[in-house]
Amino acid sequence: MAERAKLKVGFIPIIDCAPVVLAEELGAFERQGLDVEIRREVSWANVRDKLALGLLDASHILAPLPLAITLGIDSVSVPLVNVMTLQVNGNALTLSQSLWREMEEVAPDLVASGHAPLVARAVAAVARKRAASGGPRLVLASVFPYSAQNYMLRLWLSSGGLDPDRDVRLTVVPPPHTVAHLSGGVIDGYCVGEPWNQQAEAVGIGRIALTGPDIWKGMPEKVLGTTESWAANNPNTLKALIKALIEACLWLDEPANRGEAARILSSPRYLNMPAEVMARTLELPGFHVFQRDAANFPWRSHADWFLAQMVRWKQAPADTDIKAVSDRVYRTDLYRAAAREMGVDCPEADRLPPGGHGEPLSTTQDQTEAFSFRRRV
Repeated sequence: MAERAKLKVGFIPIIDCAPVVLAEELGAFERQGLDVEIRREVSWANVRDKLALGLLDASHILAPLPLAITLGIDSVSVPLVNVMTLQVNGNALTLSQSLWREMEEVAPDLVASGHAPLVARAVAAVARKRAASGGPRLVLASVFPYSAQNYMLRLWLSSGGLDPDRDVRLTVVPPPHTVAHLSGGVIDGYCVGEPWNQQAEAVGIGRIALTGPDIWKGMPEKVLGTTESWAANNPNTLKALIKALIEACLWLDEPANRGEAARILSSPRYLNMPAEVMARTLELPGFHVFQRDAANFPWRSHADWFLAQMVRWKQAPADTDIKAVSDRVYRTDLYRAAAREMGVDCPEADRLPPGGHGEPLSTTQDQTEAFSFRRRV
């Protein structure tokens, strides 16, 4: 029996909040004996702070963020755990139409190729031209310093020969504000989860330059996070919450349900976005994966990679014990217990073998050839 029935679960308005929204809409929380109030939050910093203060019991959260908060390298230091992944893939990099025109003027052959690392070299050519003429640096946004989007953006820029901390200015913009910032010329581009990339293209202000699978096919996007103490004090409640979300993920992965999911998510209560824009991205084959191929499993090898990025970009100390932190935060044991009660298969291993499904681009080699061909299927 659940230790507590009434819960507050947060989400940010982005497509990968779908498991939280659909668990409520489909009655999955109720079937697990839970009375869940889902709360729309305005930013990842807001989610972080409310989890730390106990104003949220659990939340849809960026996959690397529980690691950063547990390490104490963010402004809040409270041990968090990730008990399941809510979606893999689903993000993209969008550049402004004005930047795209600059790229076409400076490096037309590179842009015309449509090849992600060559497009990065076109951006580098624009950055060099601006620097030589005393023009402003390019400003590119991700949704948070500790996010898959930030690391995806950095890898892409590096593949074009740019130093992300020197040659461009990186900033943070909450997902719902990205389109407005691009439209207003505040930023030149952004890396964010859908539907905000599709929305920029729909209104004619942006071009999608690449998607998450161009860098890492199987990139974990968002996870279910809660504090370590809450998980320890409410094991049955947490198990019921995981089971409800697995049910929603199974429903979402049925192609026949994607149109209905788009309609529900488009509501002003959730994403407040035209249903046709939502459907355009949800119906892309293999782009939004909610449960199949062990998508919900909180692989500790994913955590290892995120922590390696934090060390690489000097967010975390060089002597960080990556394995110990990954094992503490990414709770494969809690997910397995819930999944097995539902008869859902899950891996026996906690980490993927080298070269296994979901391995990202090499963290030590950013040459164009590596970027182009070392994708994992």
